[in-house]
Amino acid sequence: MPADPRAVLTRPAPSPDETLAYGDHPDQIVDLRRPAGDGPARPLVAVLHGGFWRAEYDRTHTGPLATALAALGWPVAQLEYRRTGQPGGGWPGTLTDVLAGVAALPALAARALPGRVAAGPPLLLGHSAGGHLALYAAAHAPATVRGVLALAPVADLAEAYRLDLDGGAVAALLGGGPTEHPDRYAAADPRELVPLRTRTVILHGVQDLQVPVTISRGYAAAAKAAGADVSLVELPECEHFGLIDPESAAWPRVRAALQSLHKDH
Repeated sequence: MPADPRAVLTRPAPSPDETLAYGDHPDQIVDLRRPAGDGPARPLVAVLHGGFWRAEYDRTHTGPLATALAALGWPVAQLEYRRTGQPGGGWPGTLTDVLAGVAALPALAARALPGRVAAGPPLLLGHSAGGHLALYAAAHAPATVRGVLALAPVADLAEAYRLDLDGGAVAALLGGGPTEHPDRYAAADPRELVPLRTRTVILHGVQDLQVPVTISRGYAAAAKAAGADVSLVELPECEHFGLIDPESAAWPRVRAALQSLHKDH
């Protein structure tokens, strides 16, 4: 019997080395993990977790991924943000939290991990709804983002609303549909924000049942047509959760994509 792909969501991981605040709310925090070894300073990898922006999913389920990246020599930050179902979550707090957190990361990481973090903005690694947030941050504040690795991102909010992904998750984030809030979709939907000026790699499993690969196909095609530096890598045997599981067959592709973004600089 195959392993449950969701097992990574509850797999224990070591505690972070430090947890720091980027704002006053209890969820405006970031977990920092020190890179293994004593190699050269590398860019900070900021992990933006998924969970369809909902309060019941937090950064802890990215612990195995963050631990594995730190073991490979990356300094890692797991960014938390206010989510739907919480005071201040949804529109616009979820989005403004991510912008504020990403902007604050270089200074926070430099202080907490002296000598281990390369100067400059972080690489953003976002999964699912976190992939949406990574694309959103790169579109609105490109100077704060070195590159984007989007894993099964919700890269088209209008289409995700039409498909009713996770039972109204997009409506909960933005307060309704595109006809009710066209201004919010124009501001928040990555499909409306092409082309990104930030180098972007998208990995998406063809077997994904949570976020269909067609969403990434449509976004990547639109972004490329607009002149963006974006690559889409489809993984034929992968579903939604293997992309954040260091024990999955997809993990070497995630590692390689992150390394490729680093080498581009």
